[in-house]
Amino acid sequence: QVQLAESGGDSVHTGGSLRLSCAASGRIFSINVMGWYRQAPGKQRELVARSFFSTGDSNYADFVKGRFTISRDNAKNTVYLQMNNLKPEDTAVYYCRCNARVSDLSVLDYWGQGTQVTVSS
Repeated sequence: QVQLAESGGDSVHTGGSLRLSCAASGRIFSINVMGWYRQAPGKQRELVARSFFSTGDSNYADFVKGRFTISRDNAKNTVYLQMNNLKPEDTAVYYCRCNARVSDLSVLDYWGQGTQVTVSS
């Protein structure tokens, strides 16, 4: 089993910054990709950003480009999401997702419990 420990959610005002962290632990052979998704009330969960551990590549949703930066620490199996210039529309529960090889034959997806980000005007 793989556990994801998220932290960093909080309430800020428009223009503020937050840094989310997600650390994966457990029986992990290797991590393929870790990323952040978010879900606002009444909306579907959507990709925010993800980082590919083997290649170093990152993907971002258009609505966060230039404001959010994802980074990772391969040795700690951890990803970070630096969020700057936050807007009220960024308010959501942010979920960490990890795709990892957990045995010779198994590659599985895991989700964190979510961390609340609230941006007020």
